[in-house]
Amino acid sequence: MPHALHFEPAPGTRPLTELPLLIVVGLTGVGKTSFTRALGWPTLLGRRELVNRYVLPQLGALPEGLDRTERFRLTARWRMEHPGGLAEALAAAHTEPVWPLVFDGLRGEAEARYARKHFDRAYFVVLEAPAAVRLERLLGRGERFDHAAVSREEIARFRELAEGVLAQSELDRLLGRGYPLEDLIAKLKIVVEEQKNYRPEGPRRALAGCRRALFLDATRIDPEVAARRTRAWLQEVG
Repeated sequence: MPHALHFEPAPGTRPLTELPLLIVVGLTGVGKTSFTRALGWPTLLGRRELVNRYVLPQLGALPEGLDRTERFRLTARWRMEHPGGLAEALAAAHTEPVWPLVFDGLRGEAEARYARKHFDRAYFVVLEAPAAVRLERLLGRGERFDHAAVSREEIARFRELAEGVLAQSELDRLLGRGYPLEDLIAKLKIVVEEQKNYRPEGPRRALAGCRRALFLDATRIDPEVAARRTRAWLQEVG
């Protein structure tokens, strides 16, 4: 059960900015959920719930019925007034002080930079994987949350959607795997829209030289290995 998250001070709680916290950073499909499960440590309510409970109400929106691309557009609107993105929402929260405690997760340069500055007791694990890997994982995980509406026009020009994010050879390889075309386009839209909002290389820039940051290639190690490396690293830097 997730560790309680409060947006108003409550007895026995402290602001998250004052607590040691392991913040997982990475785009959709890098394996954040599998990694946190492998760690087996207490977790806060994750990014999805943080958006639902804190961000969308401020925009007058309800999470029901929104597809992933609509959620990206709404959070982009919120970032116009809150440049630190979801890191600012996280900084507004309180919880009971425990360690270890994990938050899954932040994305992009602005969020990582804000968190580095304001969560001065936090540690960061950045999981990285190329777009083609993330797209294939999205296609394989079968979550209802990973929904995006697909128009006839998008079906007709789906190769254009991938430009700048996915090589045509990578797209051909995925087409050869037999995924339904509409499902492939829906997941491609999610990857493309997310990458417009959160550049994959951003966290490396934001956390460069930070001794509290660990970067892991999620295509080379499985979640159990990543969890073991993280535990060992935290012993070294802690």
